[in-house]
Amino acid sequence: MKDSLHLSSHALTVVSGAQIANLMPSLREDILRLVEETYLQHDAGLTNNPDSYFLRFEERQSDRIIALPAAIANDTPISGIKWIASYPKNIEQNLQRASAVLLLNDYETGYPVACLEASQISAARTAASAVLAARALVADPKKAVKITFVGAGVISRAIFDFFMADGWRFGQVNVCDLDAGAAAELRHHIEAGTGQEARFVENWKSAINAADIVVFATNAGTPYVSGDDVFAPGQIILNVSLRDISPDIIWHAFNLFDDVEHCMKANTSPHLAEQKYGDRSFVHGTLAQVLKNPRLINRSRPLIFSPFGLGVLDLVVGQLFVDKCMEAGAYTNIADFIPDTRRWATSHG
Repeated sequence: MKDSLHLSSHALTVVSGAQIANLMPSLREDILRLVEETYLQHDAGLTNNPDSYFLRFEERQSDRIIALPAAIANDTPISGIKWIASYPKNIEQNLQRASAVLLLNDYETGYPVACLEASQISAARTAASAVLAARALVADPKKAVKITFVGAGVISRAIFDFFMADGWRFGQVNVCDLDAGAAAELRHHIEAGTGQEARFVENWKSAINAADIVVFATNAGTPYVSGDDVFAPGQIILNVSLRDISPDIIWHAFNLFDDVEHCMKANTSPHLAEQKYGDRSFVHGTLAQVLKNPRLINRSRPLIFSPFGLGVLDLVVGQLFVDKCMEAGAYTNIADFIPDTRRWATSHG
């Protein structure tokens, strides 16, 4: 990593959110490529991606701060950790739900070498994952599909932006959210990006019925989408928020994951299905497996992609931004962050 980032073990390179926002539009295609490559490397066993760790608060059940440590042993090895806070009630004050930092460590010595604002990095890798899944699952990539966004927040906005970067065309765009003001903001963002009308659909059932692709990006803590006929065979459901869909629907669908073990925890919809039915026969594979072998897809069922989110994706996207910011001189260097790396000031041979 040191060779890639040109960092010393004394200094800490800081990349701000403003610098990341400035570069983001030009790097979305690179992020899509990196995320796809990293999924395949994860599938090949080249990553070290332990469980996420949750800090919870007894007096505030909906709030949590999550640690995602990870490492990847590719041509430019990386290790580090994302520390991301999720406070759903922030949106009541027009604050973003999530805030985060990403710390990168020198792979050989373990010294911290870079610190980045990471809410945008987290949103970008999440969006790239969703778009890659849609690309892998769509039956006809040349067709202008109808898409519905359930949840009109930062993640839906990022997913839309990555669809645009990937060259998608939409025949119809629907937005569904309990907050009409938030829905109006997302509709405005979509219309500015496509030049076409984005419709507000108040009822989630109607919004789902009107789409070939459904994106769930809400703050839901427990499932509210249930019923035998909610989703159609071959319909693509990007289950990004993980807790909207009932375990019965999961049980009868064709289910893909970013990582099965990671997703079977924290009462996600797949985790609830495992608890209810007692096994994992509803698991049909990972996105990496479908990327390698599209014939695995069973279009006779609804197609659900459930990504828990891999910390290693944050690392590779973070490294990309550090490299690009250093090339552009758009970073802050704390040269003496670690004043002295020597164990002793003089040699004692």
